[in-house]
Amino acid sequence: MRVAVMTAPGQVHVEDRPEPRIVEPTDAIIRLAATCICGSDLWPYRGVEPVDEPRPMGHEYAGIVEEVGPAVTTVRPDQFVVGSFFASDNTCEICRSGYQSSCVRREAAAPGGAQAERMRVPLADGTLIATPDLPADDLVPSLLAASDVLGTGWFAAVAAAAGPGRTVAVVGDGAVGLLGVLAAQQLGAERIIAMSRHKSRQKLAIEFGATDIVTERGDAGVAAVKDLTDGLGAHSVIEAVGTQESMMQAIHATRPGGRVGYVGVTHNVALPGMELFFSHVHLHGGPAPVRRFLPDLIDRIWTRRIDPGKVFDLELPLDQAPEGYRAMDRRDAIKVLLRP
Repeated sequence: MRVAVMTAPGQVHVEDRPEPRIVEPTDAIIRLAATCICGSDLWPYRGVEPVDEPRPMGHEYAGIVEEVGPAVTTVRPDQFVVGSFFASDNTCEICRSGYQSSCVRREAAAPGGAQAERMRVPLADGTLIATPDLPADDLVPSLLAASDVLGTGWFAAVAAAAGPGRTVAVVGDGAVGLLGVLAAQQLGAERIIAMSRHKSRQKLAIEFGATDIVTERGDAGVAAVKDLTDGLGAHSVIEAVGTQESMMQAIHATRPGGRVGYVGVTHNVALPGMELFFSHVHLHGGPAPVRRFLPDLIDRIWTRRIDPGKVFDLELPLDQAPEGYRAMDRRDAIKVLLRP
């Protein structure tokens, strides 16, 4: 089967690899209807993370079950399923508390890569959710978004306590940040400030529910948020980038007693202890427990109350994955959908 493989920074190839097979009785094999390139895939692509050996890429997926192991009971062949980027048993004490991405049996949900024609999903009962029926093709991008980027933006909004009567600021205008805007709107936020310098992303942010756009970054961006909030800062701030600058921008844009939900994969972020001590800002985040939110998100998509698939502004066949990486690296695309 065809799989996208990163061999070095800036080098992605689509090559033939063995078909996945059932390894554990809890596994499922799915035929992918769609997959995509994540912003986190750009860290190794840009050389920020090492690429020590050829790496099958991708962790976002939606497709049809082809085979299940003998212990799998919750999904069956021919069902359309969506799952999280981490496999979880969904029964351990940590899972039951809503943090399936820290499951005691956690493992990668796509050990052989999800930018592929097929994939093996471990712990299928605890990881995969079936849709009510086979979806219409126009729903597939949104269902794919639920497997990571929507679930991650949703967790960021929940971690930041976005809700009625609250002002939410969103640091980062990539797909996660934009879907953080959508999540904040769905959770009932009164005001949503999207921080973006790109016209196409500003337009989508407004479509998703942003009430204000701030184009400045860093200290100037913080000042602009405070100007919009009577000098106090936002109640809730979503950090969806993962750099030192974005994290400090998020913290400084939050009012005392407010909350930062951080989901950008952090690289070389160090928090100043004394400054944080006196800020009275709550920090909560990490790898999103997407499985917690999947039933609700799938229902919202299935009933067409939300359309998160709009973040995919470029669709390519799997064999053109290298061009998809280049487009996202150049910021020519917000998020690239790949059709196997």
